[in-house]
Amino acid sequence: MAVATDSRLEEIRRIAQERGVEFFFAQFVDMYGRPSAKLVPAANLDDLVSDGAGFAGFAAGEIGQLPSDPDIAAMPDLDSLTLVPWQQNLARFACDVTVEGEAWPYCPRTILRRQLARAKELGFDFKIGLELEYFLIHRRDDGTIEIADAADTLDKPCYDMAGLTRRYDFLTTVSKYCNELGWGNYANDHEDANGQFEQNFTYDDALVSCDRAIFFRYMVHTLAEQHGMIATFMPKPFTQLTGSGCHFHMSLWRDGENAFLDEADPRGLGLSETAYWFIGGLKNHARAYSGVTAPTVNSYKRLKLGSTTSGATWSPVWISYGYNNRTQMLRIPAPGRVEDRTIDGSANPYLAATAVLASGLDGIEKQLDAGEPNSENLYSHTFEELTGRGLRNLPANLTEAIDELERDDVLRGALGRGRGEDYIDYYAKVKREEWARYHEQVTDWEIKEYLTRF
Repeated sequence: MAVATDSRLEEIRRIAQERGVEFFFAQFVDMYGRPSAKLVPAANLDDLVSDGAGFAGFAAGEIGQLPSDPDIAAMPDLDSLTLVPWQQNLARFACDVTVEGEAWPYCPRTILRRQLARAKELGFDFKIGLELEYFLIHRRDDGTIEIADAADTLDKPCYDMAGLTRRYDFLTTVSKYCNELGWGNYANDHEDANGQFEQNFTYDDALVSCDRAIFFRYMVHTLAEQHGMIATFMPKPFTQLTGSGCHFHMSLWRDGENAFLDEADPRGLGLSETAYWFIGGLKNHARAYSGVTAPTVNSYKRLKLGSTTSGATWSPVWISYGYNNRTQMLRIPAPGRVEDRTIDGSANPYLAATAVLASGLDGIEKQLDAGEPNSENLYSHTFEELTGRGLRNLPANLTEAIDELERDDVLRGALGRGRGEDYIDYYAKVKREEWARYHEQVTDWEIKEYLTRF
């Protein structure tokens, strides 16, 4: 947990006074990455910094609390101050959860902090750039959903200029706000599915990027509502359309230098031996960590073989890496970084970052062989052909991924120990209950497929 310094607190007081900030959000997230918050008057800033904001933890979501437990306290990280662009008198702090003065082991932000500290012990800083894709939709009166832009009907709408133009006011507002916040928005595009968009901002230290991801989702949801729409980061809201990812572009840094970069790489990817070991760790743990990076029932309807209206799912199925190739699980888009494409819009960014970092560090410590890079179009080969060649596939569903996750001792250690249980067991329990709620539903597909067959 960051220690509040008098100078930083005075700086925040000055910023708040100049801006006219009257309230602060004290915000934290649960297992699902859902933000909870209290509005704290600016006059109570000192109390917030010293004592935190109190919450009945059991009421706030999946954060390891019982109704009988003492309150949690959300302790603000002053370095996370975020001035809410569309509400001039409001600001946000990302908070770490404590209970009775002690760090709470079920707090996702705390879990990531602990893994970042481990990386630091090994001499590394972890940096991430995130690509958050989302849909803009309407909900019909009968509860079904449709693309908010009725004119967005192309079979291949990716990068469609007309689609960008029709959403110009919304997209440019988000872009301007990202830049007001100092995030460095550098691109905004119509993605591969109808009604799907992506807005990119510059990479940063992992904790900073994850804090930004939480606020970005909140911002897009809020602005979409103001425009009469619903924004969703759900991995696969439409059967026939491409799903939404949250790809992580990752690198480790040592003493201000990119430890993944090697321009003389004989394989031609611009990666160092350290980077290849990191990739070896990702490949070794991918089936387990997908339970965290693709954490919902719906996630595995995105990570699938087959196609969509546009002609490709653009999501990984095989545990592979190679070149600037979007059919690989791990893409090398440029020298010195690795893109993990398993991660989707439903992932808790703090937990996902913890899982991939722990996997990569394990690869470095054990010097795990990444194998040779793959340059093929993996969508053009059959399942039988690729398994026959020794490629492993990602789990087919959430329960398969959770089974793998529970057996992975490296991830078990990285996610830490809760109250009388490993966090991984708490996580698995919640996810199995989620699967059970899904599995007991009788779907329209089942009615159509089976009603009159027998």
